[in-house]
Order: sequence, then structure tokens, then C-alpha cells
Amino acid sequence: MRRWTLWVPLAVFLAVVALAAWRLTDTGETVVKSALVGKPMPEFSLPAMVEGKPGLSRADLATGKPRLLNVFASWCVPCIAEAPQLMQLKAAGVQIDAVAIKDTPDAVKAFLSRHGDPYARIGDDRNRIVQIGIGSSGVPETFVIDGQGRIAAQHIGDIRADDVPKLLKALEAAE
Repeated sequence: MRRWTLWVPLAVFLAVVALAAWRLTDTGETVVKSALVGKPMPEFSLPAMVEGKPGLSRADLATGKPRLLNVFASWCVPCIAEAPQLMQLKAAGVQIDAVAIKDTPDAVKAFLSRHGDPYARIGDDRNRIVQIGIGSSGVPETFVIDGQGRIAAQHIGDIRADDVPKLLKALEAAE
């Protein structure tokens, strides 16, 4: 009887290892979608991030015309990858506003100088209060805002070339 009890710790250990391996291979849901899609933007007012560009508030997003709200950071590599697509959207006449998170004015200015500046307004959200408040869990993320200031759609991750037509359709649907 005693010999059997010597194997119990090994069996427990193997069970824990098997459980951990199973959980590590389970992909599950990898993106966090905003619960505010279809709802009005929360009240906020952010100071300007860079000189020469106004800050951003909820009132700026409810002007009667749909627009994009891009959550980005100068230190974000996927934000660099999406920069050409944002410039393409701007060239197509899309109004794009931004929330810069955990960043500095000098770093953002350098980022815009290197990769292009598609933004009409850039709000400084160093503490991620607005980012979290709108249900954004990372950078980059882009929201389609309708003319009344409601979140019509959310694009998680960097905007790629094949996403541009989808965003244009979402903006058209938000009119």
C-alpha cells in the first residue's frame, strides 16, 4: 500500500503539466472588442499633442460628418506599417483624428515627419484614460465615428491595403 502512495506526487505533477500544456495551446479569443460599438463616444477632452494641431474632444467628433478615430503611438511598429494606408484614406477625403497614447510631443512630431501626417487633430492621452474609456485595448486601433459622435465600427490592429475599401464602406454606411 505504501508503494502506491509514492507515485501520487508524480501523477499530480503530470496532471498539472498536461493542464498547462492544454491551456497554452488553446487559442481562445485573442482580441478585445469595444462594448461601445453602436453607442455614443464618452465625454472627453484631450489637450493637443503637437504644436500646430488642435487637441481632441467628443464634440469634435459629432460634427455631422463621419470620420475615423485612430489610436496610435510613435513607439508602435504596426502604427508605422499602417501609415501609408492612413495617408491613402486622407487622400480619398477621409477626415482622420487621433489619440496618441503614452507618448511625448517630440516623439509624435518625429513619427509624423517620417511616416506622414494624416491627422486633423491629435489628442494627448498619456495615461490611456480615453483609450480605455472607448474600449480600445491596444495600438493601433481605428474607430469609424458617425456624424453624431457614435462609434459605428471598430478595426483592431494595423490597417492593411485590403482594409482600406472596407473602412471606406463603413464610413459610407455611417453617413
